[in-house]
Amino acid sequence: MPNYDGQFTIMMPYTSNEMIRCDIHCNGVWSCCLPGRLKAGVVKECIQQVLKAELASKQYDPEEVPSLTRSVSDSIKDKVKEVGFDRYKLVVQVVIGEQRGEGVKMAARCFWDADTDSYAQDIYMNDSLFCVAAVFGCFHY
Repeated sequence: MPNYDGQFTIMMPYTSNEMIRCDIHCNGVWSCCLPGRLKAGVVKECIQQVLKAELASKQYDPEEVPSLTRSVSDSIKDKVKEVGFDRYKLVVQVVIGEQRGEGVKMAARCFWDADTDSYAQDIYMNDSLFCVAAVFGCFHY
């Protein structure tokens, strides 16, 4: 087998209209330059649009909240996928509660790749309810 000094660069398809650069070094080590991380600003805008559309006319009803939560989270996931983050595994968390003027604190912890993975969140409130929605995006290698 010949001994190569240096590295080779090849382009590989990433999505239907994007390519990524992969560097292959002579010692067999390779690395790929992946597109940037999940764009939190774009995802937050998707969350805002869905929350306004789905919750603007809603009143808090404890019987309706489980189905409403599922519907909102599915709509958010679909909207974010439409933007083009197909290589990301998306986890959508939606919490809906009754608006009583009390404070609520939420937290989340994740173990992920800080170079590619990210999250976005938004809060929606009306006179009757509050909603906290978070989208966590983990790059699927």
